Amino acid sequence: MSNVINIDAVPRYRLYTGVSIPMMGIGTFGSDKYSAEQVSEAVYGAIKAGYRLIDCAAVYQNEDKIGLVLKRVQQEKIVTREELFITSKVWNDKHDDVIEACKKSLRDLQLDYLDLYLIHWPFPNYHAPGCDGNSRNPNSKPFSIDEFINTWRQCEELVNMGLVKHIGMSNMTIPKLEAVLGLCHIRPAAIEMELHPSFQQQELYDYVVSHQMAPIAYCPIGSPSRPDRDRTKDDIVDMEMPEIVAIANAHGVHPAIICLKWAVQRGQIPIPFSVKEEQYINNLKCCTEDPLTEEEMELIRRADKNCRLIKGQVFLWPHSKGWEDLWDIKGVITK
Repeated sequence: MSNVINIDAVPRYRLYTGVSIPMMGIGTFGSDKYSAEQVSEAVYGAIKAGYRLIDCAAVYQNEDKIGLVLKRVQQEKIVTREELFITSKVWNDKHDDVIEACKKSLRDLQLDYLDLYLIHWPFPNYHAPGCDGNSRNPNSKPFSIDEFINTWRQCEELVNMGLVKHIGMSNMTIPKLEAVLGLCHIRPAAIEMELHPSFQQQELYDYVVSHQMAPIAYCPIGSPSRPDRDRTKDDIVDMEMPEIVAIANAHGVHPAIICLKWAVQRGQIPIPFSVKEEQYINNLKCCTEDPLTEEEMELIRRADKNCRLIKGQVFLWPHSKGWEDLWDIKGVITK
């Protein structure tokens, strides 16, 4: 690989609004393994290297540090605000107070507007002090069409107020999308979801694309730094899959690079997280050179194991059957 990133060679995805965004971003979820300072310094280095798509969220508890970086790169004339595409998300405990939650993210990020604002998870935890992704909360509630649309209406108001350019959803399923899309006044520009070679979600992916929503892929290399709470004995390590290893050896690159090449060539927008300069630079460069062959893409397609890594079990409501309820495998959608 060359040491020079050709930013113009990074593929772009055109949203239904006509706005195009890079098909490689950097995530900012540092789990419990990296400090806010480490994450923000990685964002600074990534922007210097050519990243323009930055995926943030209030619950990651580092938006204030990332805001300092966003201000810094503009002051240093590394990039203009218009060249950046910044995403944030409303957390479960703010579904009834979306506008104020978004304003706080804007203050923390030191921005006048967000390019994309997502409903992080479709499960409300109303008035839950300390609500986060680390423990099951007794105030958790199942998905409700009426409550979700109330949250979505507030997101639409953010667009009307000029605080947000696009809105979207995350961690949805086809039944949930079928229930709410017809009720949206402003349709989602993007759906963020878990996508990697061992969990390709082909049916959901096809549904999202056919409805002109951009598929943004979290855990694109299998999330090796995900929290212990999300690990089970049945998890598959994407970077150890024989198909991925064989293709990586043929290209002379790390298996993570093959996961990312596959993602971009498939047509999704991966947002890998890394605090290591060599890694995030190679991640960006990988979609600009040495593409996978059709045969390699087909080999990966057939390697799908339907292995969900982020099961979301901490969001289960009292008396729920199990994490499958969250994904409509057993659960019932209510009004």
